[in-house]
Amino acid sequence: MTNLPTSVTTTLLASTLLFAPLGSVFAEDNEHMTLIPRGEFTMGSQEHGDEKPHQVVLDAYHIDKFEVSNKDYREFLKATGHTAPAYWDDPRLNKPEQPVVGVNWYDSSKFCEWKGKRLPTEAEWERGAKGPRGSHYPWGHKLTKDKANYGQNVGKTSPVDSYPQGASDYGLYNMAGNVFEWVSDWYDPNYYHVSPAMNPQGPATGIDFANQGAVKVLKGGSWLAPASSLHTSHRFWNQPENNSYGVGLGFRCAKSASSDSRQDIQYDFMHALISMGKEEWKDALQSIDKALKSDSENVEYQQTRELIMKQMNQ
Repeated sequence: MTNLPTSVTTTLLASTLLFAPLGSVFAEDNEHMTLIPRGEFTMGSQEHGDEKPHQVVLDAYHIDKFEVSNKDYREFLKATGHTAPAYWDDPRLNKPEQPVVGVNWYDSSKFCEWKGKRLPTEAEWERGAKGPRGSHYPWGHKLTKDKANYGQNVGKTSPVDSYPQGASDYGLYNMAGNVFEWVSDWYDPNYYHVSPAMNPQGPATGIDFANQGAVKVLKGGSWLAPASSLHTSHRFWNQPENNSYGVGLGFRCAKSASSDSRQDIQYDFMHALISMGKEEWKDALQSIDKALKSDSENVEYQQTRELIMKQMNQ
């Protein structure tokens, strides 16, 4: 590794404190949502070929603690006149406290928009499921039957506040099992090889399976799906207008959080230093330029940029 000035290496060591896992913070003005702080995590796993592990940095965001329930969705139908989803009259699945099912991607997106929210990105969903520990399952690294509804072990969906013992470390319920959840991203099996590190939004369009149309990502497994679909990085897909598998298709919403600009600037500076320590000079330059854009007179940031440019020009 290239020798760095003592002040920089000291800051690199100190920066581990900044990136230490943060617990969940519940948003005071966003009922039943959890605030996930700005931070970095490892997205993906070694489980499948489309889950290539890679580092991602996300800005702070709120995400629903629970899947959208039939009770929630009924209010939306009454207010908007939107068409009722499939299985709306199925007595196994239509109790007020159960998650709404039989919704396609457009239905889900419309509901979130009506609530002043949006569908989460795949990266936001996965970070919420993994928690600060980067868990393979929302609750940890070992699969146990008492923490999720999957594989037709129950025979129907469970209430959205069920399985508290299986909630993620960020306090999100049923991130494994119960219903597959729509996210905003298009699906491409190779996207993780080219995904940007900062706030990835998914590819411009999805892969077209069997000439049926481009597909969107689904996350989390369902009450019908096998155990192999429960890990936090698992990726499934469906055409956005399709509610086949609708008996197990639901969603939750998210929204971007207003940021503390001073904290964001500090984060960008620290991320630049960490990238320098890894000799990832392009990422370091991107981060320090972002910090300088907000605080152009900061001498320490200016000097750090000079160090980065010196290494890149060697």
